[in-house]
Amino acid sequence: MTDDTDRLPPLPLDRLDADQRVAADELLNGPRKAVKGPFIALLRSPAVMTHAQRLGAALRFDSVLPQRLNEFATLIVARAYSQPFEWSVHRPLAVKAGVAEATVQAVAEGRRPTTMAEDEALVHDYTMELLRHHGVGDATYEAARTLLGERGVVELTTLIGYFAMVNGVLNVARTPPEPGVPPMPSLPA
Repeated sequence: MTDDTDRLPPLPLDRLDADQRVAADELLNGPRKAVKGPFIALLRSPAVMTHAQRLGAALRFDSVLPQRLNEFATLIVARAYSQPFEWSVHRPLAVKAGVAEATVQAVAEGRRPTTMAEDEALVHDYTMELLRHHGVGDATYEAARTLLGERGVVELTTLIGYFAMVNGVLNVARTPPEPGVPPMPSLPA
């Protein structure tokens, strides 16, 4: 049986050192408005947290990728890592951005969705290929470049890598999911 105790729980704001306080304040005053999720664990290394959150903010809030595709790729990575916190945060964001419930449910169950839009199918296949093979073949790359442009390919690839890092941190920290969101189903053994 796996112990699911939060290994790196939130640090009281009044007990942060000066570097942690600066890093926390940047999050509190930015688009996230809170120190939560991976940033709770990353706050133990304020410089890493600051750089990571800035990269994440650029990928989430300043990307050329449509929000729907951005959130969809994020869900695929969360599913690949079986990460409940990221799933609980990004599932409603993906649906709100226009990803169909049936598509989200298929990803939750570890299946390739059959009712995706063409651009979603490309993002799904690109993301899965990169996660499985640590690269993408020429046909996948060319399809992504045609649809998204070179900037979009770079941002999608970086988004996938960023969320792989975030999901790894969350899994090691055993960060619990956000309350009130349906859990991600377990994959069959």
